[in-house]
Amino acid sequence: MTHRWQGIAYALLSAALFGASTPLAKALLGDITPWMLAGLLYLASGVGLAVLHTVRRLWAGPSSEAPLTLRDLPWLVAVIAAGGITGPILLMVGLSTTPASTASLLLNLEGLFTLGIAWVVFRENVDRRIALGAAAILAGALLLSWSGGPEGIGWGALAIAGACLAWGIDNNLTRKLSSADPLQIAMLKGAVAGTVNVILAWSIGGTLPSAGAFLAAAVVGFLGYGVSLTLFVLALRHLGSARTGAYFSLAPFAGATVAILAFGEPVTTRFVVAAALMGVGLYLHLIERHEHEHRHEPMDHEHRHVHDEHHQHEHEGWEGPEPHSHPHRHRPLVHTHRHDPDIHHRHTH
Repeated sequence: MTHRWQGIAYALLSAALFGASTPLAKALLGDITPWMLAGLLYLASGVGLAVLHTVRRLWAGPSSEAPLTLRDLPWLVAVIAAGGITGPILLMVGLSTTPASTASLLLNLEGLFTLGIAWVVFRENVDRRIALGAAAILAGALLLSWSGGPEGIGWGALAIAGACLAWGIDNNLTRKLSSADPLQIAMLKGAVAGTVNVILAWSIGGTLPSAGAFLAAAVVGFLGYGVSLTLFVLALRHLGSARTGAYFSLAPFAGATVAILAFGEPVTTRFVVAAALMGVGLYLHLIERHEHEHRHEPMDHEHRHVHDEHHQHEHEGWEGPEPHSHPHRHRPLVHTHRHDPDIHHRHTH
């Protein structure tokens, strides 16, 4: 499987897990306050991934992924602050005064902000086919979340929009870390953000739920947030922010499908039309072919790799198994091949 198809698989699975977590988390709101639930979901993802990280080291030895370094710390702090703390707090503030119909529509702004920041700020390439595909996916997401609104636009709606902006910034900043171990990134983000949010929820009167609800929240958080974020980071490594964000916008469809299969919600005309729109958007992204002559500038970095056409470096006295991770230098290279804005193709157009 090529890097591109690996990235697409990671992004779609990430969207499916996160989308499925939404109706499952909603079912827990009767037993857990919204802010406490947000904290528990993040905290469970961090703790669960820490256990997985430990088991992986004990079972398979040192990871072939590049570890986070002190140079990554500012980016990691910014990611946690934007996506793990600011986003959830603004969302809880907004939900307290905003009708559910409006909130559902506004949450789709995360995809728009992710795409917009990637294209405008980070200059990721986009052609007409990618733009139309992203528009079709987002239109399907909007249609799925429409429930007779919008109504009650006010400060609460602005807070929700601010949360989506925070997550859009988070998604693009995480791209800066995507060459490092995705499990480590998701583990630290979940542990720190979850701890902060649980403490804040407790400080305003929140209480821990029953053992059954706590366990259910832990499972949903580990899969829907922890594993999903790990896969999202892997997708960023191969696809860049804009394309990963577009694929991730399919999450509402996964959530609606789970609601139909698990909770007996009816299959509506709106669901069928939204599925068709998202299918068209997905197809346009899958058939993209971006190819031109481009130049790789000299670059020093570390990440998990094999010795493909972009990694023809020498090892001094050691030839380890592949894939492996170590600091390496990319020499200048000019060539032509199909590519996405991955960690080696972030050139301008």
